[in-house]
Amino acid sequence: MKKFKYIVIQLLLCCLAFSGCEKYLDVEPKGKQLLKTTSDFDLWLNSNVLVSETTGDNLMNYMTDNIDMQNVNTPPTTLAELVYTWAPQFTTDVSTMTYLWGEHYRRISLFNTVLLGIDAAGGGTASQKSSLKAEALLGRAHSYFYLVNEYAKPYNAATAATDLAVPYITSDDVSQKTPARSTTAEMHKHIIDDINGAIPSLPEDNSNARFRGSKAAAYSVLARVYLYRREYSEAQRYAELALANTKAVMIDLTNSASFPTTTNVVSHPDVIYGRSSLALALPISAELKSMFASNDARRTVLYYNWASNVRGATLFYAAVVTQAFQLTNSGTTVQEMHLIAAEGAARSNNLTIALAHLNEVRRNRYTGTPVASRDFNSTIQNEVLDEVLAERRRELPFHGLRWFDMRRLDTENKMPAVTRTNSQNTVIATLEPHSSKYTLQIPIQVLAFNPDMIQNP
Repeated sequence: MKKFKYIVIQLLLCCLAFSGCEKYLDVEPKGKQLLKTTSDFDLWLNSNVLVSETTGDNLMNYMTDNIDMQNVNTPPTTLAELVYTWAPQFTTDVSTMTYLWGEHYRRISLFNTVLLGIDAAGGGTASQKSSLKAEALLGRAHSYFYLVNEYAKPYNAATAATDLAVPYITSDDVSQKTPARSTTAEMHKHIIDDINGAIPSLPEDNSNARFRGSKAAAYSVLARVYLYRREYSEAQRYAELALANTKAVMIDLTNSASFPTTTNVVSHPDVIYGRSSLALALPISAELKSMFASNDARRTVLYYNWASNVRGATLFYAAVVTQAFQLTNSGTTVQEMHLIAAEGAARSNNLTIALAHLNEVRRNRYTGTPVASRDFNSTIQNEVLDEVLAERRRELPFHGLRWFDMRRLDTENKMPAVTRTNSQNTVIATLEPHSSKYTLQIPIQVLAFNPDMIQNP
C-alpha cells in the first residue's frame, strides 16, 4: 500500500504541475524508475489523471449552443468567457497551462509509459502484460480522438490527406523534439489501428473498474470515431458490437429506486468506458430547454430550478437535486451506443432498427403507462433522424460531445448561426455556419516552444 501511495503521489505531482511545462506536452518528466513490476504498471492505469477529464470537457461545454451566459465582460476576460465567445486563444500568457491540448498530451505520455515499459517489467504473465499494453493503446487512441476533433477540421474524406491535425507522439520523453503535425488521415489511421490492435488482448469485461479497458470499451470508442468521420454504417456496427459485448445496463431515470448509490460516476452501471467530468451549475439555453417534453424525467433529475421562466435561471446542476449524478460521465455509455446505432440505422433508412434503439433510451427517460406510450413512432426517415438527433442532444448535453456534434452537423449544413447575447440582449459574439472557429487554434504556449508549427486559421 505504501508503494502504491508513493507511485500515485509522484504521478500526481508530475502530472498536475501545470506551470513550468516542457514543449508541447505541458508535462514534466516523471520518475520512470518507480515503475518496475507489472503490478506497478497496472496501478499506473488506475491514476485519477487518466480517469478524470474534468477541466477540458467542461470547457468544451461552454463552446456549445446548450449554454447561455448573460454576465459576460466586454471584451471577455475570464477563461469561461473567452471559451464561451469562441476566442481564438484562451489566454495571452505563455506561462499558463494549455487546457485541452496539454491535458490530452499529458495522458498520452502516461499511456506511452506503459507501452514502452511493460514488456521489461518484472513479474506478471505474458497475457497480463499484453492486456495492460492493449489498455494503454485504447487509452492513447481515445485521447487522440479528442485532439483530432478539437484541433483538426471536421473529418472530410476528400481532404483528410492534406488537412493538418496534431503531432503523433509515441514517446514519453518530453525532451524530444516535437514532430510536425500529422494529417487528419494519418491520425485517424493511428487511432483505428491502435484500437483494432488492442481488441484481441483486452479483457472481456471491465465491470469491476469501468474506467479500464475492455473489448466493449474499444468497440464503443470506435463507434465514436466513425460517427465523427460521418461513416454512419460503421458507427452503427461498432455501437451494436459494444452493446453486445458489455454487461453495462441503462439506468432508469423514471425510477429513483434504480439510481446508483455512489457519486463515483465511472462506477455507474450504464458505463462502458468511464471518464469522470465536472459540469456544474451551467445555465442552459432557451433552445435546449424547449426540447424537453413535460414527461421527461431528466428535467427533475438533472436540472435545478426547471420551473423558472427567467433567462439563465435553469441550471444543469445534478449536484443539488440528485447527488448520485453530480459528476458527468464523458466516457461511453449504453445510452450513447443506442443513439449512435439509432442514427446509423435512420441514415440508412432502416427505421425499424432505428426506432428500436431510440425507444430503448426513451423508455428509460420518459414517464407514462403503458411503457409503449413513451415510444416515438414514424415511418418518415427525416422525422426519425431528426428525433434521434434531438434525443442525442437531450441525453448528452454536457458530456463533452455537443461541440463535436455541432462540427459534424455543420458540415452537413444542419447548424444555424449561434449567437451570444449579454444581459441587455446585445449580440457579443456569433459562430457562423462553416466558421473557422469550429477548429481550435493551437495554443500560443505550444507555439512559443514550437515556432515552426503551422497554426490553424
